[in-house]
Parts: sequence; C-alpha cells; structure tokens
Amino acid sequence: MKQEKPIKKVVLAYSGGLDTSVILKWLQDTYGCEVVTFTADIGQGEELSPARKKAKLMGVKEIFIEDLKEEFVRDFVFPMFRANTVYEGEYLLGTSIARPLIAKQLVEVARRTGADAISHGATGKGNDQVRFELGAYALMPEVKIIAPWREWDLLSRDKLLRYADKHGIPVDFKKRKGGGAPYSMDANLLHISYEGGVLEDPNFEPEESMWRMTVSAAKAPNRAEALELEYRRGDIVAVNGKRLSPAAVLTLLNQIGGRNGIGRLDLVENRYVGMKSRGCYETPGGTIMLKAHRAIESLTLDREVLALKDDLMPRYARLIYNGYWFSPERILLQKLIDESQQTVNGKVRLKLYKGNITVTGRESKTDSLFDPAISTFEDDQGAYSQADAAGFIRLNALRMRIAARVKRRKPR
Repeated sequence: MKQEKPIKKVVLAYSGGLDTSVILKWLQDTYGCEVVTFTADIGQGEELSPARKKAKLMGVKEIFIEDLKEEFVRDFVFPMFRANTVYEGEYLLGTSIARPLIAKQLVEVARRTGADAISHGATGKGNDQVRFELGAYALMPEVKIIAPWREWDLLSRDKLLRYADKHGIPVDFKKRKGGGAPYSMDANLLHISYEGGVLEDPNFEPEESMWRMTVSAAKAPNRAEALELEYRRGDIVAVNGKRLSPAAVLTLLNQIGGRNGIGRLDLVENRYVGMKSRGCYETPGGTIMLKAHRAIESLTLDREVLALKDDLMPRYARLIYNGYWFSPERILLQKLIDESQQTVNGKVRLKLYKGNITVTGRESKTDSLFDPAISTFEDDQGAYSQADAAGFIRLNALRMRIAARVKRRKPR
C-alpha cells in the first residue's frame, strides 16, 4: 500500500477564536507541520488585527488577512441574486455563498506558499465542511484536507478550554466564563446567522437582543422610507441616484433595510448531510435586492424566460447550499442566467415600512417589454384585435373538450 507523504505545511482558515486557535496548536502538535493562517474579511464587522497578533504569538510565520468584500459581492452575491436565488422558499443563502470564496482563497494561499494541505474548523455535522472541501477539490484536485473536528476528541467547550490552558493559548474572558451569546453566530456582508445553543429548540422564541442588523418591525419608523435602485445587466449600480461599488451597494442597503425592520427570518431547514437544523437569519440588504430584482425583471424579461428561470432557480439554490459553486452544472446555469440579464436594465422604486417592502414603480427606457398601446383597457386604435382571443381560447380548450366528450360516453 502506498504511504502518503507527510504534511509539511498546511493553510488554516483562521478566525482567531477559541476553536481555530486550538486547531492551530493541534495541527502543530499532531502533524508536526508549519501552519499558515488565512483570515478573510468578507464584512463580518470584526476587528481582524487580533487574529494576526494571536497567530504571531503561536509561532506562525506566514499570516494572510485579505479584504475580500468587493470580490464577495461582485463575484458571488450579485451572480446569485441574478437568479433570484432562495433555498427552500425562504433562505437567501448568506452563509452558503461565502464558503466558495473562502475555499478559493485557501487554495490560492496554499499555492502561493507551497503548502501540502488546507484545514478548516467546520464540524462533521454541518454543511460548511462539504462546501469548503468541494470547493477546494474542484480548484485543487490533489489537495489534502485536514478537518480536526472529524479526527480529534475535543468535542466539547470544556475540553477545548482545557487544551487551551494546557498549551498557553489565550482565551477570551467571556469564552472562559461561559459568557457571551447562548448560540453561535456567523456574519458577513450579506447576513448574520444564529444557530445552536438555545436555538436548537425550534419552539424557542429568540430574545429581541439577539438581532444585530435589524430593528424589530414594531420599533421601525412610523413613516415609510422611499428607495430607488438602478440596474444594469441585472446588478445594482446606483442607490438613490448615487453610483456605488457592489460592496458599497450592499452595505448601504443593509443600513436602510435594517433600520426599517427588513430581513429577519426564523427557519427550520434541511441540511445536506441529512438532518434538520433551526437557524435565524438577518439579511436586510439581500431581502431588498430580491424584491427589486424581480420587479425590474417583470418589466424587461420575456414570459417564458422568466418561467424558465423560476423553474431552474430551486436547483440552482440547492447547488449553492450544498457546496457545488464550482461544479460544471452551476457554471453552466450561471451562463444561462447571465445571458438572460443582458436586458435587465432600468430603475425600481420601493417603499420600506415596518418590515415590509412595496414596489411603487419600475421603468426601463431601453428594454421595457410593456407596451401601453397594447396593454390598455381603453381604445387601443387597433393595436390588438380582441376577436383573435376567441380562436386562441378554443385551440387551448380543444384537449379538454375532447376529454370531456370521451368521459360523457363512458357508462357509469
């Protein structure tokens, strides 16, 4: 049997928290290898310099902290929203869409540093292990992956803390005392997710203090806020007349949606690994984007193109949720979706009020398929012959008329 080569260098997806700090030391001890840390800034809103300081303290020589916010929105979030992507009817895939970008960067850092393997802190019960690893294998087929949660016996917070104490790993005071939130939280520029802990009871109502991006609908302003979005090829390029970069668009929409109570979700979803999971999500900007994008498409896309996109969307959503962003089928679907967006140009007006979004107008000076001369209920000056409808209806009724006659002939 061919023996695998020993791992000399591994790139770790590193946050600087308890779990990944323990993983860093565990990799050093278990594999005797050099560890390179990679930390992605995708808009989680946290100060990332402590991660650098902590990694240095633990003897890491190569530390990568990269600002990926623009790439995240431009190359991952925007393409996903061109498809009006929703998983299981509700979830806007805020966590799912961040994982392929992190996997891509882990592979790039591994190539840059000559590493033999990559490692992550995802557990053996969740979706993220699948997303990270499918992405990595798609981009670097021979890569070795180390998933400590599938190998070690440090399966409780107390065991992690004891390991940290034994090896002199700095631990946040709240973590040590069991303080902080009674659930886990993951944030990026698209959303915040909350799960685990007290939320594992699907009948438990989270406290108002849990929500961080949005006010409650009850506490939102008593006056509606107007908003105008400008689209080019299916992507938002301006908000209220001001041209913005993709990350700036999403940042602003998060602020606007958050203060109006937009984008809260409490969901029981089906994980790819087979179990059900309860999660709570805040996606204020994404919720606005979905509503507005459907509005501009209603004006600029052919009926059957819209229908085809709606047919394909659930499959596209599952591909992203399950970790197949870099699969040939997702890439093929994306080409079809992006082609459909060439005419999705124009403006959408909205009003936000206490958790609700109302479309108040949409226009496209170059690509609108709405023809007032044909659509009007008034005199259309011969633009549409109403007499044509009779033959259209009879032809579409033909199969039903034949079936009804056959049914009448059958004895009861």
